[in-house]
Amino acid sequence: MSSDVAIARILAQERARRQQLVRRTLRNPLSLAGLIIIGLLLVIAVIAPVVAPSNPLQTNIARRLEAPSGDYPFGTDQLGRDVFSRILYGARISLRIAILTGMIATVIGAPLGIVSGYFRGRVDDLLMRLTDMFMAFPRLILAMAIAAALRPTLENVIIAISLAAWPAYARLARSVTLALREENFVEAARALGASSLRVLGRHIFPGVISPVVIQVSLDMGGIILTAAGLGFIGFGAQPPTPEWGVMIAEGRNYITSQWWLSTFPGIAIALVVLGFNLLGDGIRDVLDPRLRGGR
Repeated sequence: MSSDVAIARILAQERARRQQLVRRTLRNPLSLAGLIIIGLLLVIAVIAPVVAPSNPLQTNIARRLEAPSGDYPFGTDQLGRDVFSRILYGARISLRIAILTGMIATVIGAPLGIVSGYFRGRVDDLLMRLTDMFMAFPRLILAMAIAAALRPTLENVIIAISLAAWPAYARLARSVTLALREENFVEAARALGASSLRVLGRHIFPGVISPVVIQVSLDMGGIILTAAGLGFIGFGAQPPTPEWGVMIAEGRNYITSQWWLSTFPGIAIALVVLGFNLLGDGIRDVLDPRLRGGR
């Protein structure tokens, strides 16, 4: 019972800490600007079918390569498709990639990190050496290699980026677990005869998941950028999918004359990545007491 009371107190403190973090984040100008940009992305992704002027896949050769105008705010591409509509639908694809990749990478990395940090010994050595093997390669290069081995589809892009991203979350989960396993309430639970599965599920996991989820949210910009890079080089989503990286790749042959084909998708990627980076910088400032003290 004392163990349950201790963990309840810890969870209550964690909830209070998260609420304080939210308040500080909303007062931070960097994170607030990032939240506004990300909020706009979410709104655009949800209402894209309603506000898009036309079908993003509909071609109209008679109006191909038209410059931005009242009819087509962002112009048309080489097949006469509305660039503005394709960018709106591209927001849905980018958000889908970011969310699913974050979920899959967390499901793979967090349990491995928790098991590694809790049991230590040979289990820790084996899992961390596996993690080191994946971390030995830059994330984009590893994602390219995995995507090249698979058929270039949107689903395989998510798999490739997830397999390249999970080691960071495993390392983070392991470091948090190593600290939690020495806490008094965990020691008390083990002394009272709680099984390892119960300790992991009721005492370790609640303390690990919060920092891991925060880290995933901070990595969203990098995930979107990686997905766009894979689409640009042909290892990601394939035409006619309105994915921003694919749109930039399709417009690169016209960059000197029809600049809008690559420019507007590039601006969309830059704004979204900027939004996630601003949010990450703001949360870092909120969490780091040294940075707060210097303000």
